[in-house]
Amino acid sequence: MNGPSSVVTAATGPASSALRFAALHSPAYRWYFLAGLLTMVADNIEHVISYWVIFQAFHSPSLAGFAVISHWLPFLVFSVYTGALADRFDCRPLIQVSQALFMVASLAWGLLFLTGTLQMWHAVVILLIHGAAGVVAAPATQLILHDIVGAEHLQSAIRLYASSRYLSILLGPAVGGGLMLLLGPAWGLLANVLIYLPLCAWLIRVPYTGHLHDGDRRGPAPRFGLREAWVLFSQVRSDRRITAMIVLGGATSFFVGNAFQAQMPEYAQHLGADDTGMRYSVLLAANAAGAVIGAVLLESANLLRPHVRTAILCAIAWGVTMGLFPAAGSYGLAVALLVLAGIFNIAFTSMAQTLVQLLAPPRVRGSIVGLFNTAILGLRAGSGVTVGILGAFINVYWSLALSSAAVVVTALGLLFLDASPSRSSKP
Repeated sequence: MNGPSSVVTAATGPASSALRFAALHSPAYRWYFLAGLLTMVADNIEHVISYWVIFQAFHSPSLAGFAVISHWLPFLVFSVYTGALADRFDCRPLIQVSQALFMVASLAWGLLFLTGTLQMWHAVVILLIHGAAGVVAAPATQLILHDIVGAEHLQSAIRLYASSRYLSILLGPAVGGGLMLLLGPAWGLLANVLIYLPLCAWLIRVPYTGHLHDGDRRGPAPRFGLREAWVLFSQVRSDRRITAMIVLGGATSFFVGNAFQAQMPEYAQHLGADDTGMRYSVLLAANAAGAVIGAVLLESANLLRPHVRTAILCAIAWGVTMGLFPAAGSYGLAVALLVLAGIFNIAFTSMAQTLVQLLAPPRVRGSIVGLFNTAILGLRAGSGVTVGILGAFINVYWSLALSSAAVVVTALGLLFLDASPSRSSKP
């Protein structure tokens, strides 16, 4: 067996399925979950308000496109480096630096909106700061989850924490719209700065460094970049389970990612969206709602322990549902497919993240988590080409269907490799 067998046993043994919502039985995790949820809601509030004002000020599709690129490109380029930083240093200050950058972004938007001095170059700089804030915290956040709950309940912790991201997508627009209505865009964003503070305060009071289960492992952080990501990937190829999860995450991200959300107005029009925008809003929310529902179902029923084949099968199911969505002949069927896609998405992404984190050697766990983030988050930039630009030539229905088919084919290939005789007995 490749990798530490004791870790896999801890992840898949009876103890890991003994409790429903296992991670929530830890008081520390409950606080981390709530503070993290507030941070994610604040992130989405900033998106809602700033994107609206940017549109009103510039009416620039290019700037809107740059907003997407600036969000995901840092994950593509810097995830391995920030993972290495998480390996080398206490993870709490890294998350606090991330929170500070988020607060700087909201504060800058608010002041520029308040004074009426916003220029396009301001927007570009702030969007870059916001993108950097996300990538700094991502590996450190995962390592602290491991500290709080240990290997035994890590999948529960990851799945629930991932569901909070989708829950924030549902809550952020509502809270952001309310703040704009009550306070206006500028004061709404200035008030948003305060929502980041609880996580910063919580991190000051707790002992979790991201390394409590592994001892003190200090070492030089490697240089960053795509070349270093490839070198690290070459080092972990000896464990084909980690490799499979990284390839799976990269394929789902590159071919489909979340690019279909940007094309949702056209899908909604095809499905008979009304002038009120209600049907369009429901379609936008359906995928996130499915992810939250999926997390609740999986946690309450103690389903789907971390296993390579199970993760691949869930990814195949996700690819099939996403491929069927653009061909849906009715609005109700389209919503149902998006909800199902959200359920399958939370299942395979949380499982893949758990396997990568448990199987990674402790000395480079943060770097490997960073490499996984490069694949599953950074490569989302590619979905703008496979779904968006390709859709301009062959229409967005066929581009999403073909991109989803590419995910299914890739996952089937991984499933075939995992089912080979030499792998059949390995989890």
